[in-house]
Amino acid sequence: MELRLSEKLKIEGVSKSYKGSGGVLSDVSFTVGEGEFLSLLGPSGCGKTTLLRILVGLLEPDSGKIFKDGVDITAAKPSERGMGIVFQNYALFENMTVLQNVEYALKFHHIPKKEARARAEKMIEAVGLSEQIKKFPRNLSGGQQQRVAIARTLALNPDVVLFDEPMSALDVATRLSMRKELKALQATFGTTMIYVTHDQEEAFALSDRIMILNLGKISQIDTPEAIVKNPADDYVQSFVLDNLQAKVDSLARFTRGKEGAP
Repeated sequence: MELRLSEKLKIEGVSKSYKGSGGVLSDVSFTVGEGEFLSLLGPSGCGKTTLLRILVGLLEPDSGKIFKDGVDITAAKPSERGMGIVFQNYALFENMTVLQNVEYALKFHHIPKKEARARAEKMIEAVGLSEQIKKFPRNLSGGQQQRVAIARTLALNPDVVLFDEPMSALDVATRLSMRKELKALQATFGTTMIYVTHDQEEAFALSDRIMILNLGKISQIDTPEAIVKNPADDYVQSFVLDNLQAKVDSLARFTRGKEGAP
């Protein structure tokens, strides 16, 4: 099933290399639709985090262009791009409460204090942390800390949110819960989301489309259903589908024979 969304981002021929390590990204081109959830899936070192940092403006590409809403933002500062990023390690201030952490992001955007407080409280409520609003990060679980990081990003009203493996440090139960919450937040705010992960199951559970990277190049970008039906090459078959099948087979060992189990 083809997605038909208005174009939010357009990436044309982006390449990036580091001295002594060769090419990390090689002529990468793709588009992201308005309100789409796109996952960048691949193993460590395939270039997905580098691409994310180029999109948000933390790295400059060696070549290529980035367009947002039809405007070339390749040379724009991060603060001028209307994007937010949620990091793997949360990046919360330990000496600040939940409320102060979310408010802090608004200080540098010259938002009046009263409006900043109201916006921060609204975002904290949206991620289900109103009862934790006066607590410090050390008194929160990993999942709660991740919600604070998401609330802080959403408080800035970005129309694109980037996630750099935000759930890799969470336990399995918390990750499953956060997946549902993340999709609910996207539905509520209509935000375009780009999500970096090395976890095949996570990508398939969350995404409208998945972009599979291998050695800095796109192997396939399509809907989860289309990837399952028509893997583009042997790499997609082995890294994505064979790994997913292995997880299914592993689970089946423990469910086989139980009433109602396949």
